[in-house]
Amino acid sequence: MRAIIVDDEKHCGEVLALLIARYCPQVNVQAICSNGIAALEAIGKYQPELLFLDVEMPGMSGMELLECCQALPLPFSVIFTTAYDQYALQAIRHRALDYLLKPVDKDELIAAVNKAINQPPVAGNKVPSLLQLLQSQVEVGGRISLPTANGWRMLQTGDIVYCMSAGAMTHVYVHAEQQPLIISRSLKDIEASLGNRGFLRVHNSYLINEARMEKYIKGDGGEIIMSNGERIPLARNRKAAFLKHTAEFGFRHTE
Repeated sequence: MRAIIVDDEKHCGEVLALLIARYCPQVNVQAICSNGIAALEAIGKYQPELLFLDVEMPGMSGMELLECCQALPLPFSVIFTTAYDQYALQAIRHRALDYLLKPVDKDELIAAVNKAINQPPVAGNKVPSLLQLLQSQVEVGGRISLPTANGWRMLQTGDIVYCMSAGAMTHVYVHAEQQPLIISRSLKDIEASLGNRGFLRVHNSYLINEARMEKYIKGDGGEIIMSNGERIPLARNRKAAFLKHTAEFGFRHTE
């Protein structure tokens, strides 16, 4: 598998290349680029199947580089190397992207490379959707204020696993918390606030966080297994749209 590393920190790029050579012999690093312009030239020259891409670079960021790749017909898989918080990036792992936190761990590297090998690459026409996902997941201030019976609660949106309708109220299930928050807003109102932040309405009674999905189990409508182990029903009338939305980015569909 042909690969290119894009990282403005020379040392980081070289260390990653050494780790790849040692632990991922199926990957052949064609070039290490220190900026987006050099990366575009290398992509045209070597036509890589895999791109290791730093998110934050001066001049042209990783996201801007992907924007430039929209016009390219070349399909390739993308693995971001980043210092972003892992919870803000969980959604990426359920899409056609993956990420490695710096300093790169060899086991994480091996898992990311295996994922790239075993799933369809990212064609240029998929880049806009991936960019939208990235921008929604890493934007600063990803918090929401929710009214409770005793006042209000400020939450990181990435910590919300799912929301369940309870009439005029909503039960909000939060990562690592045993009991749901009882919110004095309808699920429709919650969806209006979270719908453009990586949340999906999968049932009249459920709004889920894409970043917290673990797998989908087929059935009449089917069930979605969340990160806290809860099984969320998928409404039959929403099934086609859900499968199209998730399969486009390589989400696991299990029998």
